[in-house]
Amino acid sequence: MTTATVTTIDGQRQSGTPPTRRRLLVRALLRDERGAVSAELVIATPLLLLLIMGVIQFALWEHAEHIASAVAQQGVSVGRLQGETAAAGQQEAQSVLDQLGPSVLAGSNITATRGVEATTVTVTGHAESIIGLFSLPVRAVATGPTEQYTTLAGGPP
Repeated sequence: MTTATVTTIDGQRQSGTPPTRRRLLVRALLRDERGAVSAELVIATPLLLLLIMGVIQFALWEHAEHIASAVAQQGVSVGRLQGETAAAGQQEAQSVLDQLGPSVLAGSNITATRGVEATTVTVTGHAESIIGLFSLPVRAVATGPTEQYTTLAGGPP
């Protein structure tokens, strides 16, 4: 067997035993990267779109959390006043929810309780889903002291 200097398909010089034509063809095909970008794009594009949809879904959930919190706080601020009732707080919370966007907080439920010491408004529902595969739950609770006017001696007026 003789050793010789051989020039390969890609123009590189090799010394040693001359490779067979089949081996040269296989090496050339393995180095050929035509179409690799298209294949990567086919794989990467759906993953990128899924990531973007996930970010948007998270933003909608966070927005729904903020709306639920604002609704609960507004309901408590009305329901805890002297002379008001838990129903007044619940109605105020529903009014605020209707103004802020009932579609963002879907399936909402507002409950209000008024006790001697504290008034509580709870808002539950779920964030609007853009994918439709799942629904993220939303819950906000606001509590405040119930107003009671007393005299300087500590008794009721």
